[in-house]
Amino acid sequence: MRIVHVEDFFHPEAGYQINVLTKYQARAGNEVIIVTSEMDKIPEYLTSFFGKDSIQSKDELFSKKNNIRIIRYPIRRYFSGRSIFKRGFKKMIDGLKPDMLFVHGDGTWAALEFIRKYKKLKYGVIFDSHMLEMASVNPLSGLYRFFYRCFFTPIIKKNKLVFIRTQDDRYVEKCLGIPLEQAPFISHATDDILFQYNSDYRDAIREQYGIQKNETVVIYAGKMVKSKGVDLLIDAFRERFNTKKDIVLFLVGNISGEFGELITERIKESQNRIVVAPTQKYNDLAMYYSAADIAVFPKQCSLSFYDVQACGLPVVEEDNNINHERLSHGNGFCFAIDDVNDFRKQLEVLFNMPDNELQTMKKNAIEYVEKNYSYSTIYKKYEEIITSEYIRQKRKQ
Repeated sequence: MRIVHVEDFFHPEAGYQINVLTKYQARAGNEVIIVTSEMDKIPEYLTSFFGKDSIQSKDELFSKKNNIRIIRYPIRRYFSGRSIFKRGFKKMIDGLKPDMLFVHGDGTWAALEFIRKYKKLKYGVIFDSHMLEMASVNPLSGLYRFFYRCFFTPIIKKNKLVFIRTQDDRYVEKCLGIPLEQAPFISHATDDILFQYNSDYRDAIREQYGIQKNETVVIYAGKMVKSKGVDLLIDAFRERFNTKKDIVLFLVGNISGEFGELITERIKESQNRIVVAPTQKYNDLAMYYSAADIAVFPKQCSLSFYDVQACGLPVVEEDNNINHERLSHGNGFCFAIDDVNDFRKQLEVLFNMPDNELQTMKKNAIEYVEKNYSYSTIYKKYEEIITSEYIRQKRKQ
């Protein structure tokens, strides 16, 4: 089957859903094409983390390694979190003659365009939604939701279009009016080919960064920005912990800008040792996770959760509805939102936990992912929906 994915922002060295899902689809024998934006008008806040230098050669490497074609289409501009593609975009998609079109995002320009023109499509189409209600904080969100429910939800409901939820959240139903029976939940997952514990990686990375074998390492790998709670994390490590163990905070990510200057000063004031490494390629992150003992995500929900768990790391993260469910399997602890004292308290529980209990928690983390959140099995759920919609489209013709 020829599956064409449309994604506003795609970087070949990232670890987003589209990077991993398409790889597994191609390995299953599908012809996979990714259509995305040219990089020149993508804002810096998206490109700075991964960089956009030599993007053509990086695209070519991803394509060759995974047998996936990448098409970068010009955009007029990137506005309000959306790529506005230039004229001729749908015609170009039509020319690819997909069996199935997979449009990522419930409210992107591309999604709205293909919803509006659904009746004219000669191929099947599915959509997905990565949105959480708690993340929908745009001051114009109320107006947008009203507009969506008036003009697009009726088309979606009448034609029973499928919107796959990648978060176990009722945003599409509550905010957009899309019935949950048309919005199956398929969780994010880990690429279990890449992410697994490796003792050689552990020794090599610790030696490279001067971390001793007996030190307990807490890792945060990701964007060094306020919205991810990095300032809260540094505050939690300001004072020494009530433990006999030697604690090291391992930050993996580029620190820059005014916020970076603030973080750098706070790092200097910490009574705990903090080691900083630059941003790493997605394919290299397993080495860094293997070097750690515990992972932290101070704010929001992270796709990296499943990757660190696959490497045997218990997680400490803020207590929201998504994280609460994720950590209800003996695989980590939640702390009260924005509460630095509770954050420290949950970390100290892990620091002082008997070794046999900590090993059980590590085992729980690995088993939790292997049984429920491995792309080796998750991608098959996508295949079932894609096949079903392909058959439904054929019957319409």
